[in-house]
Amino acid sequence: MSERKVLNKYYPPDFDPSKLPKLKLPKERQYVVRLMAPCNMRCQTCGEYIYKGKKFNARKETVQNMTYLGLRIFRFYIKCPRCCAEISFRTDPESTDYVVEQGATRNFQAMEMVEKEEERAQKEREEEELNNPMKVLENRTKDSKYEMDILENLEELRDLNQRQAKVDFEAMLQQNAQSAEERRRLQEEEEERQVRAPSEPEPKKLKTWEKSVGSLVKKSSLSSLVKAKKSPLSSLVKAKKPTKQEQSSTNEQGHKEIPSSTVTSPTSKPSQEGKNNSEWVGSPGELLRQ
Repeated sequence: MSERKVLNKYYPPDFDPSKLPKLKLPKERQYVVRLMAPCNMRCQTCGEYIYKGKKFNARKETVQNMTYLGLRIFRFYIKCPRCCAEISFRTDPESTDYVVEQGATRNFQAMEMVEKEEERAQKEREEEELNNPMKVLENRTKDSKYEMDILENLEELRDLNQRQAKVDFEAMLQQNAQSAEERRRLQEEEEERQVRAPSEPEPKKLKTWEKSVGSLVKKSSLSSLVKAKKSPLSSLVKAKKPTKQEQSSTNEQGHKEIPSSTVTSPTSKPSQEGKNNSEWVGSPGELLRQ
C-alpha cells in the first residue's frame, strides 16, 4: 500500500534532467497575491471609499525599464469592491511609499504635503546658497534675527507669568525644606529620649473617638452638681438614728432609774399608753425630743 502523502519520488537510473522540456514563460507574467490596501483611496468610477488595510486578491507584475538604485518596482492591480473597476498602484522605494496610478485618487494627506513643501524649500535654499555667497550671509542674519525675536518673546512671557502667578515657588521650596528639617529634628529627639529612658512607660494615647466624645465608662462631671431637693416636713419627721454605744448607754440608765413598783403588767400597758397619747398636747418636734 502506497503512502497518502508522498515525499520521496522514485528516479530511475537512466534519468537525465537535461532532457526535460523547459517552459518558456513571458518576462511580464503576473502572479495572484493577497494584499491589503496601502492607503486610503476613492474610486473614480463610483466614488466608493477604500480604506487602508482592506484585503484584496491582486495581480502583481514587475515594472519594466524602471528601477531605483537597482531595486525592482512592482505594480499591483485590484478591483473596486462596489463597481469592479480596475485600480492600479505601484511601489515607490525612493519615498518608501506607494503611488496610485489609475482608477482611484488618494485621499488628502496634510502632513505629507507639509513635509514635501518643507523639503522643496530646503532644496531651493541650498541651491541658492551654493552659487551666491551673499545669499548665505543674508540667510544667516535672518536666522539670527529670528532667534533673537523668539528669545525676546519667551522673556516677555516669563515676566508676564511671574507677575500673574499666585504661587511663589521659592517660598514653597523653602517651606518644604523647613518642614523636612523639623521632621528630622523631632525624629532625632524621639530617638534620644528612647535611648535615655527605655524603662519609662509611655503615656497612654487616647483614641480618636475618646478625644472627640470622651470615655464611655466615666461619669459625667455635671452629675455632682445635681442634688435631690428635701421637703421641710421630712426634716422634722426624720429622726437621727442612734449609734450602738448610745443605745447601750440609754438602756443601762433606764434600768437603774426605773423602780420595780413602776413596772406594770403587759395587760395594763396598752391602756396607759393610750391614755398618755390621748392626754398629750404638743408639737411633733417636742414629741420626738422626749
